[in-house]
Amino acid sequence: MINITFPDGNIKQFEDGITPLQVAESISAGLARNILAAKLNDEEWDIARPITHDGAIKFFKWDDEEGKHAFWHTSAHLLAEALQELYKGVQFGIGPAIENGFYYDIDPGENTITSADFEKIEKKMLELVARKEDVVRRDISKADALHFFGDGGQSLKCELISELEDGHITTYTQGNFTDLCRGPHIPTTAPIKAVKILSLAGAYWRGDEKRPQLVRVYGISFPKKSMLDEYLVLLEEAKKRDHRKIGKEMELFAFSLNVGQGLPLWLPKGAALRNRLQDYLAKIQKKYGYQQVITPHIGNKNLYITSGHYAKYGKDSFQPIHTPEEGEEYMLKPMNCPHHCEIYRTAPRSYKDLPIRYAEFGTVYRYEMSGELHGLTRVRSFTQDDAHLYCTPEQLKQEFLSVMDIINHILGVFGFEYEAQISLRDPKNPTKYVGSDENWERAQQAIIEACAEKGLPAKQVEGEAAFYGPKLDFMVKDALGRRWQLGTIQVDYNLPERFGLEYTGADNQKHRPIMIHRAPFGSLERFVAVLLEHTAGKLPLWLVPDQVVVLPISEKYNDYAKHVVDVLNDNDVRAIIDDRNEKIGKKIRDNELKRIPYLLIVGEKEASNDEVSVRKQGEGDKGSKKIITFATEINAEVAAMINK
Repeated sequence: MINITFPDGNIKQFEDGITPLQVAESISAGLARNILAAKLNDEEWDIARPITHDGAIKFFKWDDEEGKHAFWHTSAHLLAEALQELYKGVQFGIGPAIENGFYYDIDPGENTITSADFEKIEKKMLELVARKEDVVRRDISKADALHFFGDGGQSLKCELISELEDGHITTYTQGNFTDLCRGPHIPTTAPIKAVKILSLAGAYWRGDEKRPQLVRVYGISFPKKSMLDEYLVLLEEAKKRDHRKIGKEMELFAFSLNVGQGLPLWLPKGAALRNRLQDYLAKIQKKYGYQQVITPHIGNKNLYITSGHYAKYGKDSFQPIHTPEEGEEYMLKPMNCPHHCEIYRTAPRSYKDLPIRYAEFGTVYRYEMSGELHGLTRVRSFTQDDAHLYCTPEQLKQEFLSVMDIINHILGVFGFEYEAQISLRDPKNPTKYVGSDENWERAQQAIIEACAEKGLPAKQVEGEAAFYGPKLDFMVKDALGRRWQLGTIQVDYNLPERFGLEYTGADNQKHRPIMIHRAPFGSLERFVAVLLEHTAGKLPLWLVPDQVVVLPISEKYNDYAKHVVDVLNDNDVRAIIDDRNEKIGKKIRDNELKRIPYLLIVGEKEASNDEVSVRKQGEGDKGSKKIITFATEINAEVAAMINK
């Protein structure tokens, strides 16, 4: 007999070899019908996999991330099975579940796959689903795995197997398709009721530009067709909200191949928007005792060797810049933190000086492969709203809590809902990180305690920490329910040690400060992109580049329109004029497309009464008002937004 511990703490005995599905059946038939995956002692577990030892169990349904993950992972295998039947000689790379759906990387060989094939692939997948194939997990030796996949001509799989440890290799089989996989999966393909192939993309094998380029087939699946229909509606709405499209319409930013891929050019209106974001955060930071600093865009290579960034990211970053001086190398700045550590070292520090809070809107550079670039969300040059705090152990929790307050305020002002995630190191892969076990445990515990003190529910995820310390990530949910990682706070015992940072304590002895990294926006580029898609470009009135556009109904009233603009600008309302020789209807349509919140129409009546006819974006006509009355109302609306 084995003991199974349930989430509520109850313990029940079952026969050795029982499966999570059978455990669920012992509780209720309804639970058994709805579970898709399980965890046993925090290890992902197929619900059809026998349990042979004591353990704590958790069940996951469709509404749980883990449940969707198992469902979509099996759907990725279903896609591969369909491709295997449709196209001879296909080689398979990897096929994981992702946040929304799944993909499979394939080498199509002599086959050509285009969007015209999507319907055929979907039809084949549903044909396979109708067979209700069981998904069977098997342990396999390394030699047998190499033999099996080698005989099948699957050289990509053989490469993966060659790097695995014997005794820890498993396969999953459904029908005539067998894949190298760790799982978990749902026990049968039967629950998959609706599938959609979404797109194709190129992807280098193992992310290496020197390796073959594969075809990445993206798809999504659901247990009900109605869910797929709802998703496709959201997908169409997402296309309308694409920040690249909106940014072009609002004249915010652009890209030029002459400048380089992934290097955004901020146009005047976009630069104004960025500056307003920076000014807003700078005012908040000033209240919390932050000091602004500025550091160069490059640094000596040795700086990043000291920090550990070069060892971790050097091969994947922009290559060092060589100067005429022999042996001298510089790098484009990948991070601001090493520079801030050097600022800390410019003077002796006492415990009375701490905490010290350095803030910088610092532009950094990281080489992303061209296939990974996407508008402002994935770029090669971006500006972090970065800050680094240096404090004593006694000050750590309060400083962390204060940063949480700042981020909570910022996200609240923009109307974002968010979830918190504590990103911990992977205990099974300690070589990915720098620093002692003791420092890591202290840093992780500090974040856990801070969340508990704030009453902030936070999911703990292993393997998502930065290489130098754990972090608290803020996962924002936008208007379409998509999750984005924006703000972050990180506790770091390691960089102060690597840079030899010190302060003199009350005991007159030297001590090591603790460092906190934080960025409420994350990066201005990513934040603006998410905000544009969240609001569909209808930015908050206080932030939008142009709050008002004045539309004269004919050239006869251009002078009055200019007078209105001057009065509004003198009263801190950002106003422009559209004095094109166009019909008023066209002017209204064009400026609504630019998402300008207020359109002021002026003609003979308005000019005679020193008034404007007000039209609000999305709400239509609001009647006529005196110019100064309108300006006062706009300023009051702005004040209410930024002071809430």
